[in-house]
Amino acid sequence: MTSYEIKPDIYWVGAIDWAIRDFHGYVTPSGTTYNNFLIMDEQITLVDTVKSDFSRHTIKNIRTITDPAKITNLVINHIEPDHASSIDKILELAPEATIYITEKGRKGLEKQFDISKWNIKTVKTGDAISTGKYTLTFLETPMLHWPDSMMTYVKEAKLLISQDAFGQHLATASRFDDEFIECASRSELDDAVVDYYANILMPFGQLIKVKIAEVQKLGLEIDMIAPDHGIIWRKDPGGILQRYLDLANGKANLSIAVIYDTMWHSTERMTIPIMQGIKDEGVDCKVIKLRASPMSEAIKEFWKARGCLIGSPTLNNILFPSIAEFLTHLRGLRPKNRITGAFGSYGWGGGAVKEAYEEFKRMKLEVVEPGMQVLSRPSMEDESECYEFAKDFARKVKEYHGKFS
Repeated sequence: MTSYEIKPDIYWVGAIDWAIRDFHGYVTPSGTTYNNFLIMDEQITLVDTVKSDFSRHTIKNIRTITDPAKITNLVINHIEPDHASSIDKILELAPEATIYITEKGRKGLEKQFDISKWNIKTVKTGDAISTGKYTLTFLETPMLHWPDSMMTYVKEAKLLISQDAFGQHLATASRFDDEFIECASRSELDDAVVDYYANILMPFGQLIKVKIAEVQKLGLEIDMIAPDHGIIWRKDPGGILQRYLDLANGKANLSIAVIYDTMWHSTERMTIPIMQGIKDEGVDCKVIKLRASPMSEAIKEFWKARGCLIGSPTLNNILFPSIAEFLTHLRGLRPKNRITGAFGSYGWGGGAVKEAYEEFKRMKLEVVEPGMQVLSRPSMEDESECYEFAKDFARKVKEYHGKFS
């Protein structure tokens, strides 16, 4: 992939990572992109770099437009290695360039590089630089999703370079939302947005609402949003802003995610009447077996649904390991506005269902008690009870969902 003009004299010069399938523990079945942008103006400015493994790609793309030695400014919106670990390679080619970064970003760079010879200027919200015909204004976005994070707004281009916000992990030859939808589908793109939000940005919903309100208060005209991963929003930038507000407000489908694992198939057999009970109550559902699915997929399906039933056999009087791992991961994402319940089988002494409810309460999620437990393999009578348990849970989900309509 070569450079790509996204606005007059503003170019995508990033890299596409078609092969990556594990992004710090988050499964990326569609790969990802590392987006960065070159502004050709009186002062040539590069916004962000790329993962160090792909530094030669971004340098090659820059060379199709200009000599990298002519870069005057290097804006670093975020110091996570997938965006900043090529800084040293860029500065080898443009040693006189000035870095613009937040104060927390500067401190973070000290942990990654020897910055003693670099020309660094720290910026805060509202600070701006002129590159000639373009004005770059900086907007700090701490904890979206690192303490150093910021966005860069190019006023005259009505372009928001949004760092990790509004991104998706998609390796694609399409650079824009309308191009991607034309060759794939809108639903595939939205699924990638939700997957990214649920696994990375779910804990920061309140901050997202505050920052979108701040953007609106500043009166920034935006007709394009360029994130650091995935496609660029040019067809409907307002749509992705609203989608993020919906996600930050905990918007969900009237559906139930049944997330389970099983040891000798007893808990798995319980999922069949449970699924049928949910469906017969008029609520959609999706059943996910954890060891057969990526953790990130289960997190996404949890976040899409208003309700979730967790199924776990008891092992050594506690949760099955894969379920315990899932709930620990989920707790770190701090979900809100979801209703939960639990079911499972046990051999001689229970414990898994009780522990699942303890985890739900620790996360301050709404719960439907008691859960459903079966000794050994479920009998016909047990399966009937599972069916009624699921119908009751689905009724509670509908009532709870009504609070958000």
